[in-house]
Amino acid sequence: MKAYFLSDLHLGAPYFTDSKEAERRVVSFLDEIKDDAEVIYLLGDILDYWYEYRYVVPRGFVRFFGKLAELADKGIRIVWFIGNHDIWIFDYLPSELGIEVVDGSLVEEMDGKFFFMTHGDGIGRLKPSFRFLRGLFRNKACQKAFSAIHPRWTVPFAYNWSRHSRKIEGPSEEDALRMMDNITSFAKDYKVNDSRINYFVFGHLHLLKKFNVTPDCEVVVLGEWISTFSYGVWDGIGFELRRYCRDS
Repeated sequence: MKAYFLSDLHLGAPYFTDSKEAERRVVSFLDEIKDDAEVIYLLGDILDYWYEYRYVVPRGFVRFFGKLAELADKGIRIVWFIGNHDIWIFDYLPSELGIEVVDGSLVEEMDGKFFFMTHGDGIGRLKPSFRFLRGLFRNKACQKAFSAIHPRWTVPFAYNWSRHSRKIEGPSEEDALRMMDNITSFAKDYKVNDSRINYFVFGHLHLLKKFNVTPDCEVVVLGEWISTFSYGVWDGIGFELRRYCRDS
């Protein structure tokens, strides 16, 4: 039995030429791993935008949510880390789909190895503008005020923001190097205080990387599902990064 790790699917993003095909690709992947997966870790930005109201949920993602429900009912553990795009997840995924939701980081032991996992958007030196927005979006009072605005306004606004942000801001080479420095420094410092950690697993950067910070500790960056379609696998012996190629 294996553990699977993937992040930054950005399902529903406006820059996909065929959003439903992007969703079908992920569903096909989940269907292929269902017989040997013990746990699936979704390390954030799984949805490009999600705001969960008390009595209604946004349209879309029916195939994806249905597959997650199927896997959870089958006994596969699914852990969803909140990212910077799917911040506003509350109780719908746990109560309806049986998914564990983590806001922050998680350390778990598998086969005698220790894994530190988080989306990665809150690590290291952040741009002041990003730090401000991150705090604003997570503020309870701001969330309550946002929920009072009708979705006919908030949903188009959120998707337009996403389209503009991706087109204008990155990921530039400078940003990529800065973010890599952030997670490398974080992993080294954390390892000093918790020597048990063997793997630091991150999403967020949209880069596919795997490297050692100490002889017994690796940093893994999972890539994305916009063009790379990458994921990680732990098989009880080693951690491998792979790319998914869907059979036509």
